[in-house]
Amino acid sequence: MDHLSLLPVAREAVAIGRRIVTSRAPRSVTAKSERDLVTDIDLAVEDAVREFLARETPDIGLVGEEHGGERGELWWVLDPVDGTANFARGIPLTGISLALVSGERSVVAAIDLPFLDTVYTAVEDYGAFAGDTRIGVSGATALAEAMVSLGDFAVGEDAGPKNRLRLALLEQLGARAERVRMIGTAAADLAWVAHGRLDATIILSNLPWDTMAGVLLVREAGGLVLDADGSDHTVSSASTIALAPGLRDVVLDLLC
Repeated sequence: MDHLSLLPVAREAVAIGRRIVTSRAPRSVTAKSERDLVTDIDLAVEDAVREFLARETPDIGLVGEEHGGERGELWWVLDPVDGTANFARGIPLTGISLALVSGERSVVAAIDLPFLDTVYTAVEDYGAFAGDTRIGVSGATALAEAMVSLGDFAVGEDAGPKNRLRLALLEQLGARAERVRMIGTAAADLAWVAHGRLDATIILSNLPWDTMAGVLLVREAGGLVLDADGSDHTVSSASTIALAPGLRDVVLDLLC
């Protein structure tokens, strides 16, 4: 299949999400699990995008954050509102994230940051773009010149040990990096590494709807995306470490 031919489908899918997200504030906010929220807008976006993709690409499966689904050799993965906690509070750091995954790696990506009026796209071997402008990762080579973002703290049954690791990492970064940020949406974290606005992001988890679109953006922008052990990132990885190539060794040293 020609993956490039599916980019317009991905772009329209996230545009459908943008129109719903920007149409009104959420009317209901409920807890899916401990400190994990869903709004009526999340559900409306996923339903609308599912309907569109089923019509346009009936032979390609879909896994969505809210309703799940079946993986295949080729499948879409959707986060209808990445950064739901931000969105529920009116913080304009949220995105609609969609990737097409072939095997273990993403091959088409679209991320729409609706309140920042920016759409990021990528197709494997064709580069990464913000709108119509090709983008690339930064040239940072030292932590002292790097702005690094961290993924959210863990919640749930095993949160304590996981968050001790995050706190230790935060302490090291606070002492050595130029700045540390916690943005609250993996879609923006990864898109901004691709765009050179962040030099690295360290997400100590890997939910495919959160990460797979941004992973392709970073790679197509010339960056690296790794698991915490330094192996190449795949849909099965435990963590998502995206960075400018010049920061590879110093960031991985923090995770040892």
